[in-house]
Amino acid sequence: MKNVFITGLKLLALLAPLLWCTSFSVVENKTVHDFRLRNVDGKWTSLHDYPDAKGFIIVFTCNHCPFAKLYPARLNELNQKYLPLGIPLIAISSSDTVSYEEDSWEKMVEKAQKEHFSFPYLFDADQHTAKDFGAQRTPHAFVIWKEAGVYKIKYNGAVDDNGAEPQSVKKHYISEAVDALLQGLEVPVKETRSIGCQINFR
Repeated sequence: MKNVFITGLKLLALLAPLLWCTSFSVVENKTVHDFRLRNVDGKWTSLHDYPDAKGFIIVFTCNHCPFAKLYPARLNELNQKYLPLGIPLIAISSSDTVSYEEDSWEKMVEKAQKEHFSFPYLFDADQHTAKDFGAQRTPHAFVIWKEAGVYKIKYNGAVDDNGAEPQSVKKHYISEAVDALLQGLEVPVKETRSIGCQINFR
């Protein structure tokens, strides 16, 4: 069954150009607003809860999407690597729970416990935060950086260049972006196309 699942994902990867967003607009340096969303621990979370953060890795994801299911371990690794350096990772689900009951807050709690999430997993019930960022698919990753008291998008797109085969990843887009920003350098790749399930906006 596992081999069938992986084969299916490889086929989807080959068809990825058909799944990509038709629009591809650069959003570098776009300012995003703070949010206050419910975490799987029941508490409400916002960017202001991290006053010492230099920036954030924000990943829009969900429970039901096959592509999103490939990344929990990698998101844990990113958070464990960059949280001590002042760049927490926050995952957000903005999925339409009417269409996908699997993406309910209760199911999010179960998934976070099962996958041992080391990062907040927030429920964007009204989908306002996804619209503010311009998130379109799951997973869709953003690196935002604090400049003059506001957060600006420095990278958006895919987490890396190989969802189905983590051992074959050649481009670690998020890591490369964060490493560059920590060194005061330009982000080498500012935008890529996110591949995954479309976020259905109500």
